[in-house]
Amino acid sequence: MKTKLRTVLLLSFFALLFITSCQEEVTDITPPNESEALVAESELTAFMSATAKMDGSLDNIIDKANCLSVELPVTVIANGLEVTVDSTEDYQVIEAVFNEFDDDDDNLDIVFPITIITSNYTEVTIENRDALENLIKECNGENEEDDDIECVDFQYPISFSVFNTDFQIIDVVTIESDRQMYKFIHRVKEGEVIASINFPVNLELTDGTVIEVNSNSQLHNTIKEYKGLCDEDDDNDYHDDDFTQDRLEELLKICPWVVYEVNRNQDNLTETYLEYVMVFKEEGVVKVRKRGGDILTGSWSTRVTDHGVALKLEFDTLVDFALEWYVYEIEYGRIKLYTDGGNKIILKKNCDIAVEFTKERIENYLQECFWRVARLTVDGSEHEQDYIGTPLKFFAENVVKMRVNGEFVTGVYNVLSYNSGFVLQIQLEGRPHLQLEWLITFLEPGLIKLESLGNNADKMVLQRHCPDIDEDLTFIDTALIAGAWEVALYKEGEVDKTENYFMYAVDFLITGRIKVTDPNNGTIYGSWLAYRNEGLRLGMLYENIEPFNVLSNRWKITSVTTTRIELKDFSSTGEVESILVLERKL
Repeated sequence: MKTKLRTVLLLSFFALLFITSCQEEVTDITPPNESEALVAESELTAFMSATAKMDGSLDNIIDKANCLSVELPVTVIANGLEVTVDSTEDYQVIEAVFNEFDDDDDNLDIVFPITIITSNYTEVTIENRDALENLIKECNGENEEDDDIECVDFQYPISFSVFNTDFQIIDVVTIESDRQMYKFIHRVKEGEVIASINFPVNLELTDGTVIEVNSNSQLHNTIKEYKGLCDEDDDNDYHDDDFTQDRLEELLKICPWVVYEVNRNQDNLTETYLEYVMVFKEEGVVKVRKRGGDILTGSWSTRVTDHGVALKLEFDTLVDFALEWYVYEIEYGRIKLYTDGGNKIILKKNCDIAVEFTKERIENYLQECFWRVARLTVDGSEHEQDYIGTPLKFFAENVVKMRVNGEFVTGVYNVLSYNSGFVLQIQLEGRPHLQLEWLITFLEPGLIKLESLGNNADKMVLQRHCPDIDEDLTFIDTALIAGAWEVALYKEGEVDKTENYFMYAVDFLITGRIKVTDPNNGTIYGSWLAYRNEGLRLGMLYENIEPFNVLSNRWKITSVTTTRIELKDFSSTGEVESILVLERKL
């Protein structure tokens, strides 16, 4: 599929061809010999035309026609939801609406009239659905090969020398778009124009590689070599959902896959199998790691059926997976499988996760960086708020430290074998909620999930924090410790409470400690940590002393300079609940 949808209007060439200026007045270009002129019926000319031809497959989610493109903006009704499509990125909005539910019938209605652009860049006004269907029937249908070249793009501008019949240069024409290129090459093919390319010319492949060519033969050979080396995605399924048996097999083997959703016999078994890890190996072997660490081995195979590509899984014990599954969607690192009767599995690719990990690997992960307590639930109560700005650091020799109020509290930790898995033990004085037997259920370099052996409803999630390798965090840390700050604005909803913080000075110390001073009210201490999690965040935990205790939060950083930082707290629905602005004290 072409990487860009070019819609720049064609410049008029007709007037250019009748310019009567002398050859001495033309731009300095060495006149080529006659053999370098484009030949109307040559394969090179055909390749150039096909490369510049309008690719209509990009918006097949709307018109289902490779040879047509709907001019934007256009309004559609996707499953009852009105969507205004202003850019090609909005095709993803339609796809998201269609993907919201897996068992519904997707429907899209177009609000007419619309303008259609055909493969030769002709614009046609369409007044209704019947007129659109008639136009679609005139060209290749969905899933049929078309003759445009989508794996190679021209990089513009490109200039051509235009000659008269005596092979004297009469003008130089600059091409700025596919539309202009297609129409210009059409005139070459019709014998209306004699022209040659002024090299060098750059070609861009679908993976972003740019190739410079310097002659007709090199241009011809390059397009010929790369024109078929990509998936043109000429079907209705927007964003490369189509696949073959070979592609499915290669995709399954490339990385581990994490179980995201399971339904069997109309029962939702997601909680049972969530975060099981599947690894598809050569020679039909599949290994599955359960959350506790047990490894199950089975077999897998694929075949093409009347319903598409099927994946057969066979296990002696994992009976809920042991079926032949039809593959009905591949997208965004996700595979969806289904069978009759409401059976469904959704897998997500995770190239970082390990199926079989060792004590040494776990200890190496732990010792790489700091770790934030991102989630902690014990006895039905959430306790992660107690660990804002207080990351853990695991060292060799079983030493663990937690930074509290900028000071390290030292304890011990152990990684112990348990059945087929591993348990993480943490002993830190004054931190009873950490001191459980934590079974490691999910591990990747940046994330560790744990469940208590005594009660699997008790859960903890640790997220890695490596500030030294993040330039944004380095900037924020440097700005915060450079001097004292004051609360320039604090609002809870629509209530402005800024006056409560008048005259306070907030110092972010390099140790991770916060020191708040006021000539009339003594000193308040706390901890801080800037980190990245779905954006940049600043965690602050203050002593339970007004008015700063209400500022203990994991704030999202919405803007930051060396003298001003704006923080917001959002509700679960995305609404702003509070705003905090800190400014450097003068």
